[in-house]
Amino acid sequence: MFYRYEVRNNGSEDILYLYLDMAYEFSKELIQTASEQELSRRTENFINSNNIQFKGSKVYLIIDNIVVKTLNIKTNKNIKNVLNKNNYNNNDFLVTLKLEDNSMIEVTLKEYLGGSLGNFYTEEMQEETLKCLAILFRTYAYKMMEEKHYLKTNNEFQIYSPIYNFKAIWNKRYEEISQKLEKIINQTDNIFVTHNSKYILPFIHYCNTGFTVSNKNYPYLKEVKSLWDLTSKNYLNVMEYTYEEISKILDVDINNQINFEILEIENKRFIKKVKLNNKIFSGEELIKKLNLKSAEMVFIFNKKKVKIISKGWGHFLGLSLFGANELAKNNCTYQDILTYYFPTIKIMQYKKNF
Repeated sequence: MFYRYEVRNNGSEDILYLYLDMAYEFSKELIQTASEQELSRRTENFINSNNIQFKGSKVYLIIDNIVVKTLNIKTNKNIKNVLNKNNYNNNDFLVTLKLEDNSMIEVTLKEYLGGSLGNFYTEEMQEETLKCLAILFRTYAYKMMEEKHYLKTNNEFQIYSPIYNFKAIWNKRYEEISQKLEKIINQTDNIFVTHNSKYILPFIHYCNTGFTVSNKNYPYLKEVKSLWDLTSKNYLNVMEYTYEEISKILDVDINNQINFEILEIENKRFIKKVKLNNKIFSGEELIKKLNLKSAEMVFIFNKKKVKIISKGWGHFLGLSLFGANELAKNNCTYQDILTYYFPTIKIMQYKKNF
């Protein structure tokens, strides 16, 4: 969000000048739409994260060398909110994993994070995006070990497999990529996120249709703009089936005279329940059986085939991987990204008692 800062003294007090980049249009929109409380929170986070020695309270936000906003804040001298806790680091914290056959194994947090990040890693993924994932998955490990004393290797949030399983995929670059992921894990050691002093769940999706969605069951999931996602190559997914193929897949007789009815829709966007002739399907069933990428879908019944267009990829909750990566390319830190997609969270760090 901020790419440069200066502390100047006008003779009576320090004034902090913060320069916004992160693409001019986005910065301008943020200043116009965000509340003063939200801007102050982001500013305090930047000051604390960069350990800026600033004794005043007046902050000027600057775009294109023009002061566009003035804030009065009280700075917190801690880099992060810090709790004392022993043995929560990457090497000492042990994670119990429940395998597909219900047997249990125990691995270090570092091993768990390496295997989890491996399943998400792509060449395009920026380091700050990987840091966000490492922190979210570490938070999930802390949460599940505290509440259930184990976590499943294949769950609704991520899939774990030992990092050495990626040797065949990464081939000659295995050592390079595994070392890169280890660096990310070490740089975020002991860092996690909370809402109201409780660990959050790592809601992640690949891309959305310009907005994430809120969920009343999880107050840290708020709707935020993610307009970058509209440029993702995964924004549109088109699947086409003959009537014979789709009838066999869904086990119902379908043709171009089908009785198609949407029974339930969520957030004016997502299909929750539809009727195809006399058979009812949930949106989740259709996604799984028809290889779709989201529940924001459109059906087109042609003479010989049915075409299904789904928009975005995932549930649109929490962190957008595509959006996070675009922010990272524009010099946003993992703190900026996490607090953008989860506006009410706190980034925390455990420190050892000595």
